[in-house]
Amino acid sequence: MEKIIRIGTRESQLAVWQATTVQQLLLQYGFKSELVYIKSDGDIDLVTPLYALGVQGVFTKTLDAALLGNRIDIAVHSMKDVPTQLAEGIEQAAVLKRASHTDILVYKEMPDFTASMIIATSSTRRKALWLNRYPNTEIDNLRGNVNTRLQKLNDSNWTGAVFAAAGLERIGLRPENSIELDWMLPAPAQGAIMVVCRKGEAFYKDAVSHLNDTNTAICVKAERDFLKVLMGGCSTPISALAVIENNTIRFKGSICSLDGKEKIDVERTVNLGEVNNIGIDAANELLKKGGKQIVESIRNATK
Repeated sequence: MEKIIRIGTRESQLAVWQATTVQQLLLQYGFKSELVYIKSDGDIDLVTPLYALGVQGVFTKTLDAALLGNRIDIAVHSMKDVPTQLAEGIEQAAVLKRASHTDILVYKEMPDFTASMIIATSSTRRKALWLNRYPNTEIDNLRGNVNTRLQKLNDSNWTGAVFAAAGLERIGLRPENSIELDWMLPAPAQGAIMVVCRKGEAFYKDAVSHLNDTNTAICVKAERDFLKVLMGGCSTPISALAVIENNTIRFKGSICSLDGKEKIDVERTVNLGEVNNIGIDAANELLKKGGKQIVESIRNATK
């Protein structure tokens, strides 16, 4: 009997879009599949700030459990939500071609960036980078799927809210009243989709491997290596972006203090043949430039 691949996904519109995209791509290679909907802890609690949830894997651990429990065969994640250390027994099967990596500001009226503002986000990275650039801003917590967050913005007195461009664009919800924050370095692997499977399950890994985009996989590995060295997860203000241009890879990374008052940047460019350790080397350089003190202050603040 022909195998039907069970694809695990969260229930949000964006997560379902991502899983459906994987389903359609698999069908192009002759693999039939079905979606299995799993509710994550991050979807259930929409009030508590992410940093207070012990956020490493808050959107992925329920799918990991379903995968390890053989209720699903593969799981689809926004890659920026995936811990740098995958759960034991689970491995990366593919990284899809990356969409936009940028953050955007969705605003009610075009803000005066020289005046005080109220900006909403649940991301410690976005909060820290915004405060670094606009220190007179009040930051409010904003949780929920993209539909919920857009509605909360509409119902609020906020100046605007920060979103990942890819999340809104994939499901056709990016408003006209939005601008790209090209100065805001993204979260590692932002805009990329990761598919994981159980270790040792050759059929599923081989099926999904057809969807892997090599250049995206190289770039997000460098970004996640950088994150891993700096002890980071979604709850730390660490940013990274790797871009392949011709036969080179250009890497930018930064770490910010939680209050945005300190920021350290690093940038490297190497030939593709020397790419293996670029994220690790960049992280170690950043630590030597003063990043170690910021890392320690973040650890102490989040104990």
